[in-house]
Amino acid sequence: MKKIFAIITLAVISLVGLAQNNTVVWANGELIQDAVADSLFLYENEWADTVHLLIPKVVVREVHKTVYIHDTVYIESSGSSDNTETSGMENGHEWVDLGLSVKWATCNVGAIQPEEFGDYFAWGEVETKAIYYWSTYKYGSNWDAMTKYSTDSYYGIVDNKTVLDPEDDAATANWGGNWRMPTKAEQDELKNNCEWEWITLNGVGGYKVIGPNGNSIFLPAAGRMVTSSFVSERYGHYWSSSLDTETNNATLASHIFFISSDVQSGNEFRTTGQSVRPVCSK
Repeated sequence: MKKIFAIITLAVISLVGLAQNNTVVWANGELIQDAVADSLFLYENEWADTVHLLIPKVVVREVHKTVYIHDTVYIESSGSSDNTETSGMENGHEWVDLGLSVKWATCNVGAIQPEEFGDYFAWGEVETKAIYYWSTYKYGSNWDAMTKYSTDSYYGIVDNKTVLDPEDDAATANWGGNWRMPTKAEQDELKNNCEWEWITLNGVGGYKVIGPNGNSIFLPAAGRMVTSSFVSERYGHYWSSSLDTETNNATLASHIFFISSDVQSGNEFRTTGQSVRPVCSK
């Protein structure tokens, strides 16, 4: 049995098709209230296994657990009420809500279809180029000459920046709006909380990544660029916006990489050209 702590606000819901209809509220199988007001108050001294809000065709999010049966929303624990969309557009680019902390784009930067490889970026750069190496890298001509994003003077100038600034974020710079590159934590969430299924989409191998809510995105095995060479489409390499702080090596940034049999979080030299799959906040 769970204690219901906070106020469950119905103000937003009342604007989404409820009109003046009463909302019948049940707890533990007993009628609590015919709610006409904007909010239902469940005080700390009230106990309930479940609270049933009979709200037609409204999805409630930011609660600990929801179960949907027909048009009835069953809520366990406290939370806020809101309309939830599972897909949409942000500044001309499509996103999907996988049931995670952020919304994920359906395509790589530089692509218009999910299976297209898109563009390749060195970490901290926002344009493509012919050669991906120290000699062309924006923020350091060598491994010990970093000019931005470093926490150790052994690697160059120390600024203690560990996440890309917006002007150095390939997603923000190329797509605008609220788009950005995912952090390492957000990539780890994608890796650890989703089902990864290797498939072929329109002739391109990659992973169908299925979120906790059943929605999915496709990540093609787009390979990467090292110097002027394209390295194998059997692999996928996707940058995060996070410097690799676990090794404290300023030449490395965090990424997620995969082959058909394995998905891993790791690091790579900032100079390599890798794919970018943007995210935007909920």
